[in-house]
Amino acid sequence: MEFEFKGAAQTVTGSKHIITTRNGKKILLDCGLFQGRDALNSNHNKDLGFNPKEIDYCILSHAHIDHSGALPYLVKEGYKGTIFCTKATLDLCEIMLVDSAHIQESDAEYKNRNKDLDDETRVEPLYTIEDAKNALTKFKSVTYEKWIKIDDEIELCFTVVGHILGAGAINLRIKEEGHINKVCYTGDIGRENHRIIKKPKPFPQADYIITESTYGNRLHDNLEKAENRLLDIVIKTCVEKKGKLIIPAFSLGRTQEIVFALDQLETAGKLPKINVYVDSPLSTNATEIVRNHPECFNSDVIKYMQFDSDPFGFDRLHYITKVEDSKMLNTIPDPCIIISASGMMEAGRILHHLRNNIGDKKNTLLIVGYCEPSTLGARLLRGDKSIKLYGEEHNVNADIEVMNEYSAHGDYKEMISYLSCQDPKKVKEVYLVHGAYEVQLEYREKLLDAGFEKVRIPSLTSKYQV
Repeated sequence: MEFEFKGAAQTVTGSKHIITTRNGKKILLDCGLFQGRDALNSNHNKDLGFNPKEIDYCILSHAHIDHSGALPYLVKEGYKGTIFCTKATLDLCEIMLVDSAHIQESDAEYKNRNKDLDDETRVEPLYTIEDAKNALTKFKSVTYEKWIKIDDEIELCFTVVGHILGAGAINLRIKEEGHINKVCYTGDIGRENHRIIKKPKPFPQADYIITESTYGNRLHDNLEKAENRLLDIVIKTCVEKKGKLIIPAFSLGRTQEIVFALDQLETAGKLPKINVYVDSPLSTNATEIVRNHPECFNSDVIKYMQFDSDPFGFDRLHYITKVEDSKMLNTIPDPCIIISASGMMEAGRILHHLRNNIGDKKNTLLIVGYCEPSTLGARLLRGDKSIKLYGEEHNVNADIEVMNEYSAHGDYKEMISYLSCQDPKKVKEVYLVHGAYEVQLEYREKLLDAGFEKVRIPSLTSKYQV
């Protein structure tokens, strides 16, 4: 058996990992897009690093675009097989992959506009909406904690890993020459006390583990104090400064967590009498899908729903989908909260809100998620005093606040706790993916201290025969 790593190797996006059996069958774990300006500028996503026609099976851990976003391109380039995932992941991909295609089509149209380009210099989208819809026909949903036979040699079981709705650790039994190799790809590991979805569950003993390492050298702030801190920022911005609170947030996961926190504050009578706007069609649609999967909610949310049937809605909360309504938000003089995508501030309606609000000291920008180092969000986190939006420089006069409490990724203690269901002496090798190299070096030492004997840090050129 051979492991290859074609993405998220010593970086945090573009997850693609290939297992090749001794009989030559190829299993692709995730097929995500590289994200950030460096990836866009280099057209990094056009080279998958392998021939899609040679892949026999594809298995998807969860719906985030850095794990799922290249699937339409995979199918477009010749993949003919099935894409296995959980039911909630399929529901989310139905909107997220089409949205990704729409963004790429729009970006290509914008770059080609008013340019005298020949066929060789025109920009083409990586894939189209039609390509995304075609890829979705290849999806097959699988129930959690139920082993299914993919073929006579390969069995699959998803186990709950937290992180986002529908996320699942991929557990495989691969029969080779009378011996069964047990492999687990954890995907992204969630928090033990996630505000909405169930916490990670133990997974079957594995011989080989491929696992994330995003926060392998840090601990998150106390989530129990998050709502109080959020309320303090709301009061300071909207009541004391009478400004707008702008929150860039990923459409899936982070938006729902922030909305649920505000819903709880509203129910408790603590939220000031201000309007809250979720300005993103994708966020609106994703929230509706989250509503439709209460089986994924943890017990605290189920209890909360006994007296508040909709944890993602209250009287002064407005979901904005139309462009004209989005533009109207920039003319509102009253204090308010605007939650908009994208979380890394690289595209989407959040850019318009930054352009109209970042220069006013009354306002606050609240960053609640990870930002890849090459993104606009990362520059604001670094403290840049001027940023470029739509070709124009804008001074950063608004307050910048950061809350890491809402991270969907477990910190190193939570990740090691999740892996503690394993007997480390029975694990032959651990492969660290989805993390910065410097962080992975520190996390490897922590795993060695926890009893795991061989921990590798693959690069994009790595191949391991086992």
